[in-house]
Amino acid sequence: MIEVDGSERSGSGTIVRLAVSLCTILGRDLHLTNIRARSDKRGLRPQHRQVVAACAQMCGGRVERAEVGSSELTYRPGRSIRGGAYHWDIGTAGSTTMLALSLLLVGAFADRASVFTLTGGLFQDFAPSAHHLQRVLVPLVRRMGLEAEVFVRRPGYVPEGNGVLEVRVRPAVDGLRPIGLTEQGRVTAVGGIGLSSHLAEQEVSDRMAEECSEALEEAGYEADIEAVYETSAGQKGADLTVWAETASGAIVGSDRAGKLGRRSEEIGRYVAGSLLDDLQAGATVDRYVADQLIPFCALAGGASEYVIPRVTEHVETNLWLVETILGAGTRLDGRRLRIEGVGHRIGAG
Repeated sequence: MIEVDGSERSGSGTIVRLAVSLCTILGRDLHLTNIRARSDKRGLRPQHRQVVAACAQMCGGRVERAEVGSSELTYRPGRSIRGGAYHWDIGTAGSTTMLALSLLLVGAFADRASVFTLTGGLFQDFAPSAHHLQRVLVPLVRRMGLEAEVFVRRPGYVPEGNGVLEVRVRPAVDGLRPIGLTEQGRVTAVGGIGLSSHLAEQEVSDRMAEECSEALEEAGYEADIEAVYETSAGQKGADLTVWAETASGAIVGSDRAGKLGRRSEEIGRYVAGSLLDDLQAGATVDRYVADQLIPFCALAGGASEYVIPRVTEHVETNLWLVETILGAGTRLDGRRLRIEGVGHRIGAG
């Protein structure tokens, strides 16, 4: 049984999601203690519990002490991962994108293609936006041999949630390939989506997009940001996501959700500033993908390399977990990250 102390490194829900996902892929039992010990609300939250339940359902695993609020759990995964059509409802505005990150990993090693329909929050603080997942991370993991698609079926925001995200994954029959992004290269295009629900009268989407475009133009980048207004969401909400593509194949993104009292212009400036900071750092991935890409690289066959904009707690946590659970080799030289993948294949657990 693999023992993981959830108070280590970031002490956050990241440890729950990634440890359970990796143990599902390996078919190894997991004992997780001190869950989210450094968070204000300690123990499992509904969105973390849903990751555990989803992984267990896909592999026929068994879980002990995984109720909301629990500080400890034991997880015994089954020996094979079953693809197919699944629907999970977090039941709150908890992040569907964080759940999707786990399911992309697990689905890569399933016995057949999977379609995941996830209900909850799609655009909020402290989680990747659905558009960032769709336009930045997924295109990168596709290069690694994972056929995946993400669709926003209905936006969902804090506090109601009730958005719908659809994730389609085909297993990586030949395993995942390493990725090499060692030079940023010249920016060739900047795109984006300014989304708002039930806020057309306030012109929120246009105001976010225009402010962001102006800030990027001042820095020498011409951005094509689409302003989207929609009315299917259950409440008012907004999000701005932008991404820059470079001649070397790098994709660097930035996003920010709307919030009561947070002006559209403030969102536009923040998103532009974050993107420019990561580009000016010479990074080949953004501050979010920096840690999200680690487990895919650790499972791939061969060495992956990329340049991160900064070393965060989440980067340190994910490196620690792939070393501890998978035995992957990692090296961080300044901001250049190298991961020696273990070359995991379907059925190799």
